[in-house]
Amino acid sequence: MGRGKIEIKRIENVNNRVVTFSKRRNGLVKKAKEITVLCDAKVALIVFASNGKMTDYCCPSMDLGAMLDQYQKLSGKKLWDAKHEMEYLMTKKRNEKMMVEENRQLSFQLQQQEMEIASNARGMMMRDHDAQFGYRVQPIQPNLQEKIMSLVID
Repeated sequence: MGRGKIEIKRIENVNNRVVTFSKRRNGLVKKAKEITVLCDAKVALIVFASNGKMTDYCCPSMDLGAMLDQYQKLSGKKLWDAKHEMEYLMTKKRNEKMMVEENRQLSFQLQQQEMEIASNARGMMMRDHDAQFGYRVQPIQPNLQEKIMSLVID
């Protein structure tokens, strides 16, 4: 027995609308994945909820950027213009510079910490070395040294 048809209109109850959206979105993503596998189709799906959350799916054989480029070529519709591409490239370049700078700072901090660890390790080794003997050998007094030398010579 099949389900009854529902009238396609906006659902007034907010809770029911959210639940229905979630279920239908998941079903839509599932169908997109199925058609990708079954028919070797290239599928891209982007869904925006009324609260601004985004859900997307793109077939594994193609990335979303390439998919949008292909859409733009075949449909003749401009999704973005050169100005936006330049803004995107400039933003990407700025982010790259910030990451390079952050990487440089982190490398410097790492080097400082490695030097500190090495210094602490040397200090600990010296303490351990001194602790092994527990006493220090006193230098021989000069007059005792002379007496010892005279005994050895005689």
